[in-house]
Amino acid sequence: MSAANKRDFGQTGNSTDGKAINMQADLERILFDEKTILRRLDELAAQISADYHDRELTVVAILNGSLIFMADLLRRIPLPLKLDCLSVASYHGGLQTSGEVIFRQVAPPDVAGRHMLLLDDILDSGTTLNAIRKRLETASPRSICVCVLLRKIKPRTHLATADYVGFDIADEFVVGYGLDYMERYRNLRYIGVLRKEMMQ
Repeated sequence: MSAANKRDFGQTGNSTDGKAINMQADLERILFDEKTILRRLDELAAQISADYHDRELTVVAILNGSLIFMADLLRRIPLPLKLDCLSVASYHGGLQTSGEVIFRQVAPPDVAGRHMLLLDDILDSGTTLNAIRKRLETASPRSICVCVLLRKIKPRTHLATADYVGFDIADEFVVGYGLDYMERYRNLRYIGVLRKEMMQ
């Protein structure tokens, strides 16, 4: 297999025993390939651009999961905007949120009097998004809308909604395009379902 083909299949790095690691082999299946994701981002960007064409926008992206989503989406929005990032933790390396959301910044971003778009990778339990939204509301923005790349279709204890959604998915553990398991798989160009035996 050529080096180019190895890159296409997500093969990168070396394991401790010297064998190449094929990240795609860790997936049960691919849900959305790169072309599908980027085509959907074109649609989301057009919708956001139309909605905010007469308003100055402040985007707050949630790290680390939304980093790739944020970069690709914002380059498609031809509007003057401000960008800030917020770092939080709620999964702590596990498969489900711990219910405890830890903010790594002392003060929230400066969004007072501004129209704010909150970007996150996935709406899962709603715990993280609810906590972030409440925190940002204390900074007195003029408005808050939420944009997520993925929204799981599942019952939620916490009422959480998104104004812009890339894709609805089943309640499965997904990785790639910024989403991770134990900080791996973020650099995959597509989104796939991680095999259960990989989650230990």
